[in-house]
Amino acid sequence: MSPLDYVKAFNEFLWNSFLMYALLGVGIFYTVYLGFPQLRHLNLAFKYAFGPIFKKRKPGETKVNSFQALATAVAAQVGTGNIGGVATAIATGGLGAIFWMWIIAFFGMATIYAEATLAIETRQKSPSGEVLGGPVYYITTAFKGSFGKFLAGFFAVAITLALGFFGCMVQSNSIGATFSTAFGVPGWTVGIVLVVLCGFIFIGGTQRLASVTEKVVPIMAAIFILGGVILLAMRIQYIPATFGMIFKYAFQPQAIIGGGFGMALKTAISQGAKRGLFSNEAGMGSTPHAHAQANVKNPHEQGTVAMIGVFIDTFVILTLNALVVISTMYTPDGPISKGVIPEGIDKTNLAQTAFASAFGDKVGPAFVAVCLFFFAFSTILGWNMFGKINMIYLFGEKAAKVYTAIALVFIFLGTCAENDLVWELSDMFNQLMVIPNVIALFALTGLVLHIEHKREEKRKEGKDK
Repeated sequence: MSPLDYVKAFNEFLWNSFLMYALLGVGIFYTVYLGFPQLRHLNLAFKYAFGPIFKKRKPGETKVNSFQALATAVAAQVGTGNIGGVATAIATGGLGAIFWMWIIAFFGMATIYAEATLAIETRQKSPSGEVLGGPVYYITTAFKGSFGKFLAGFFAVAITLALGFFGCMVQSNSIGATFSTAFGVPGWTVGIVLVVLCGFIFIGGTQRLASVTEKVVPIMAAIFILGGVILLAMRIQYIPATFGMIFKYAFQPQAIIGGGFGMALKTAISQGAKRGLFSNEAGMGSTPHAHAQANVKNPHEQGTVAMIGVFIDTFVILTLNALVVISTMYTPDGPISKGVIPEGIDKTNLAQTAFASAFGDKVGPAFVAVCLFFFAFSTILGWNMFGKINMIYLFGEKAAKVYTAIALVFIFLGTCAENDLVWELSDMFNQLMVIPNVIALFALTGLVLHIEHKREEKRKEGKDK
């Protein structure tokens, strides 16, 4: 076996034997434990998230507001997985995987509420005044002494490698590949442009990054949603059948995947959970770094805002792409209507083929390329910040400049060559960072509930509406 085969086998083992159950378990636990916060607080979540948009910022104000923190989190959540991840889930787990993706995301909203709440509660300030918050700080709150330091250090190393280096590399690779296919632009040219843009933003610190993401995220979401809605309007007669297939194959997966019912159902749930969680990042410990930056009255407030990130990522972007793929490719006049994927179409180009079938062979790939650029670029910005916070935790503020330089090298290299091993290593460290984060989330359930109760008491007293 090659190193690639070993890493693939380890990733499959880790996900199927532990992580899927751990992430689903923590989501269900917090949903029940907190009394379904994703339903009780949804109206407040939208108010807290989008209210700052309509408030005029004071001259010289540098604090990050709730919307900017949310935009940075969504920038990290909405990446290439929102296009390729859905295709992979459908191709591997069948159409029913989308239903299970919704179920997992619903519980994930409770998980991310806890993560963001804890991130605000335990955040610190660096000597230079920069806000530092994330799992390393609530891990060391949960576990004092050497064990807590070990878990926090393990998480910090894993996320720096997973997102800051390898993750940004695979995102830039996606940008380079799509621009080369759609426009014939050499990868190295795209790499230089990305390095210049990213370097300018990275040097500006958290405030500049937040200022960019609050503008980029709405634009990228609007472009993709507009394109998706136009396509669905063209295929409107197939929308009822599209939803029908999602629900049908959620409970009859063997009819499209093949094999026995039990194994087919496990595959459908596993793929839906994997692609959904890896996209919305609930329970992974990444987006709490963004939410920790928010200038809010209490931790509960940003906890509710964080739930909107999962909602946008899964129930809007991922769902829209799934409907596009199914309504064009799997409906009676689609090329996969018989359940067999023809030669030339696979999980890597399923979404591109779907858009091309409606918009044409030139406009379709170009549209996907533009969307992928925004998705991947914004993810690079968010992931770089997450990695930097953990690098500072490990080595101090002086390490930030070295980290930035190394990250830019990885971004450039990603646009020049594809390495399957790098992709798998990114997934591996992604999965490893989940372990200490989930352990801390279970250990801090009492603190999350205490914060929730404090907010409820203030609300009853009329001090927090």
